[in-house]
Amino acid sequence: MDLQHLQACLLAAPESVPSEGDQGAGFEGLTPAAVLVPLVPRPEGYQLLLTRRTDHLRDHPGQISFPGGRVEPEDASPAHTALREAQEEIGLDPGLPRILGYLPTYRTGTGFHVFPVVALLPPPFDLSLDAFEVAEAFEVPLSFLLDPANHHRERMHYRGALREYTVMPYGERRIWGATAGMIQSLWRRLQTPGGL
Repeated sequence: MDLQHLQACLLAAPESVPSEGDQGAGFEGLTPAAVLVPLVPRPEGYQLLLTRRTDHLRDHPGQISFPGGRVEPEDASPAHTALREAQEEIGLDPGLPRILGYLPTYRTGTGFHVFPVVALLPPPFDLSLDAFEVAEAFEVPLSFLLDPANHHRERMHYRGALREYTVMPYGERRIWGATAGMIQSLWRRLQTPGGL
């Protein structure tokens, strides 16, 4: 993958950041949050660093996710939120990732307005997982995640309605929900001449 092309496909700056309870621009009281989308260059190709949340958490227990969380009042930007949360959740040194750009914001069915911050994370790096929040951190080949053959549609009843969503099975892990949605957003951004 050409990093220059990737950066050209990403938003150069995050979309406007809503304050908590903002009623404008379709936010309707959604909670602002940001996630780090870390691309790890390995000899075999780029990997995406993901985490699995612990089963006892109130929000998205046991799900595969990117490091991230709610925007706090002291956060200067979505990138600051994503780096702070990655440090808290997986012990990632905030000076290591190189911000490449941003994906379009993602609104979740559980009330979050998420700012995906795409970053290059060159090895070596050390992780120290917060055992309360994170059950594991692992890497998945980006080529696997961006292959539409690995994007499956499933349905479930949620809050009285039948919902469709994307699942990306990887071994025994199921990547779905907002995480799969943001990966698909990255895939769509790369579908331009000179892409993958």
